[in-house]
Amino acid sequence: MTIEVRVPQLPESVADATLVTWHKRPGDAVARDENLVDLETDKVVLEVPAPMAGTLKEIRLDNGATVTSGQVLAILEEGAAAAPAPAAGAPAVSAAGKLSPAARRVVEESKIDATGIIGSGRGGRVSKSDVVQHLSGRDAAAGTGSKAPGAPASAAASASATMAPAAPAPMAAEPGARAARSGRGDARVEQRVAMTRLRQRIAERMVQAQATQALLTSFNEVDLSAVNALRAGYKEEFEKRNGVKLGFMSFFVKASVEALKKFPAINASVDASDILYHEYYDIGVAVSTDRGLIVPVVRDADILSFADIEKAVAGYAGRARAGTITMEELTGGTFTITNGGIFGSLLSTPIVNPPQSAILGMHKIQERPVVVDGAVVVRPMMYLALTYDHRIIDGREAVQFLVAVKQYLEDPMRLVLSL
Repeated sequence: MTIEVRVPQLPESVADATLVTWHKRPGDAVARDENLVDLETDKVVLEVPAPMAGTLKEIRLDNGATVTSGQVLAILEEGAAAAPAPAAGAPAVSAAGKLSPAARRVVEESKIDATGIIGSGRGGRVSKSDVVQHLSGRDAAAGTGSKAPGAPASAAASASATMAPAAPAPMAAEPGARAARSGRGDARVEQRVAMTRLRQRIAERMVQAQATQALLTSFNEVDLSAVNALRAGYKEEFEKRNGVKLGFMSFFVKASVEALKKFPAINASVDASDILYHEYYDIGVAVSTDRGLIVPVVRDADILSFADIEKAVAGYAGRARAGTITMEELTGGTFTITNGGIFGSLLSTPIVNPPQSAILGMHKIQERPVVVDGAVVVRPMMYLALTYDHRIIDGREAVQFLVAVKQYLEDPMRLVLSL
């Protein structure tokens, strides 16, 4: 008996998906629930599992095809079949854990054995960064000049070449001198790579925000001495009791929620000629992944404890980087917090995530001299940035919101007492 493998029902907000990678070929044996193919949507990568054990008889659509809900992807023939011997150079299944879609793509393109790769994700899941790190270590051990003729360039080397191209020599330099200085030989390499659907979607939304909203950014700074002291005093007991570390994000989420209660326009959105005031607090927390920036939503943050928020954020971040986060976890949100400080950013102007009307930017904590009660002291300081839609949020509200966040963070007992 044969059965059709179809595109699963896509979320209502997603019209189509891109077929990214087939993991089986016609004639291959497959086990029930084994991943056959990855489909990329605007936000997540979906895995399509085999509905039964058998043999992959036919593939209907190739990599790169655009697909919609219910479309036939392949034909499976029911019944057990002997698994074919792996082809030379084919990647082995990682013994450390399941490969994420992005990681699997790098493994297949690099034609490496994934058995020795240690996964950093939930349950040992291997991410793209784990593979790139493995490749970097392998290349370093082998030496820069030991690449066999005809061997594929590693993903790490390709990424390095793309991210940090050698600086061009002056125009008057001879081609040979330029090549010698660059270390690239005679070629001046360019690489054209299609944007992923997620990257395209990010681009669309950022341009949409700039084109449709009157964006303005206000700044303030906060002394995190009190938060640091609170975390230092209770971090061990907190982690022992709750099974999660007490980080900074729970304080910022809590402080933002209390400030949003005082200034509801910042938690609102524009709907045609109306202002939609949200009487709930679904806080988006931006997470950086190998595929791009995504924003999981901590729902009903106003009724969550510090531990609940830390668990939610850690869980979302892990699933986002492993490629297992769901569309529902990325949908909605009334206000967003983004933390460029983890990458060393001292100051930035974040862009609003439409249809929301504001976003709070956290930055690097840096010890700086400040004046306290007439004396110069060194304190752990952070710049805060609030980008907001000036159509419905006045400067006075934006500034007072930032002041309220500052007050809650500099005196965190206010959060406990709801003052």
